Amino acid sequence: MTRLYYTDALQTAFSATVTQVEPAGDRWHVVLDTTAFMPTSGGQPHDTGTLGPASVVDVIDDDARGVVHVVDRALTVGETVRGEIAWPRRFDHMQQHTGQHILSAAFDRTCGVRTESFHLGNTSCTIDLAREVSGAEIAAAEQAANAVVWEDRPVTVRFADEAEAARLPLRKESLRTGILRLIDVTDFDLSACGGTHVPSTGMVGIIAVAGWERFKGGSRIEFVCGGRALASHRQLRDCVTALVRQTTVARHELGGAFERLQVDNRAAHKTIRALQEELAASMAGTLVASAEDVGSFRRVIVSQPGWDPGALKVLASAIAAHPGVVSVVTGSGTPAPLVVACAADVAFDAGACVKQITSALGGRGGGRPELAQGAAGDAAEIMTLARESVR
Repeated sequence: MTRLYYTDALQTAFSATVTQVEPAGDRWHVVLDTTAFMPTSGGQPHDTGTLGPASVVDVIDDDARGVVHVVDRALTVGETVRGEIAWPRRFDHMQQHTGQHILSAAFDRTCGVRTESFHLGNTSCTIDLAREVSGAEIAAAEQAANAVVWEDRPVTVRFADEAEAARLPLRKESLRTGILRLIDVTDFDLSACGGTHVPSTGMVGIIAVAGWERFKGGSRIEFVCGGRALASHRQLRDCVTALVRQTTVARHELGGAFERLQVDNRAAHKTIRALQEELAASMAGTLVASAEDVGSFRRVIVSQPGWDPGALKVLASAIAAHPGVVSVVTGSGTPAPLVVACAADVAFDAGACVKQITSALGGRGGGRPELAQGAAGDAAEIMTLARESVR
């Protein structure tokens, strides 16, 4: 089988003869004598497109059959079909994959750290580096990578056997045997790779690091190239523009504005919490006065929408500070918070009660016999179950 994408990733149409057709559930596996469709391989997803009247929904690299095209309708062995690659998807993958080679080489050159793996996702790509890198190192590698992009260096394909490849300055040793396909970014990177790439670095457009995190003792770098970088910029622009409108500050002042909002928000929460606790203490006596007598104790079942879980706990405890009382306090939200407390002279297990109610509503909770809390369902459901179980 001839793999056209190996030597010309820009070729989007071709003619081929169908050599095998096999049913596979509601799909068919089709093998051709030649193809431009790249299968999923080396971190890069497969191409899509059409083979005659059939849509290609997946492409598999099979050791025995070669490239297998998964299509939505049967073709006939021996017929000649026209294949067409979905170009936007192919070109996107070419930009991202070539960008990855350049960025990985940049990390290797600027801070001596090797790329362990690569993944091309639907919206962004990641490379996993062998050690943790700093923000300054990431910036330096990003700058070096884009310098290569903007120089519009040739990206060529060459082939070498194992012996020749062993003498070449490959960025990463290949574990493959036989003839190796090498991607050469002129005077910057040489790597064994079976993926599709742009013919010159300028077609990558730009390489932008979108974020990073610690990962398995190293760093996972998220990045976008070309069209994806433009889409990411538009999304960020629209988000920042909306925030500027809402905060009425300049873009460069957004950080400070949000810091002030966080300070104000924490102060407001602290004030609200203090007022709720003060109110809880005064409410407890009123609620106890109207408590329902269930025989061995009196119960208070009440909902306080919008209250902080901590304030709900204060209210439940303040109610249960009265002799002979069990309190069940809930609030708003889904799942809704739940606090159960009982007076020291009441033989009632608050922890068991909370577990019973939250389990019935698909939530979680527990605690001590005298005080327990959790979250589940909504306030109405909690109060219904509480009336059944607190007795």
